[in-house]
Amino acid sequence: MENNLKVKIRIHLFTNSKCYGPGIQEVLEKVDTFGSLRSAAADMNMAYSKAWKMVKTCEESLGFKLLISSTGGKNGGGAHLTDEARMFMEAYNQYCCEVIAFSEKLLEKKFGFYKNN
Repeated sequence: MENNLKVKIRIHLFTNSKCYGPGIQEVLEKVDTFGSLRSAAADMNMAYSKAWKMVKTCEESLGFKLLISSTGGKNGGGAHLTDEARMFMEAYNQYCCEVIAFSEKLLEKKFGFYKNN
């Protein structure tokens, strides 16, 4: 028999209200991949308006821009991440990894006695 308990953690950061979590992180990662908020939203099966609102709400809460957008035209429009967004995303990823690693160690420490087949 082995201990098959697992931990699942979704980390959300708050200012006065929820401002950052896995959803906005994924949106920003997709923008970085596709170079467009519209394409990022489409890839996630999310309405563009919802993705746009998520970005704007997060920017207002954090106090800095996450995206630099350009309108269409001859060369097309698009969006790219600000330096602040990249730093925040990296810090969030590192924080989540460390919290999960700590949580898994604590789970084993506290529930190591539990065995299930």
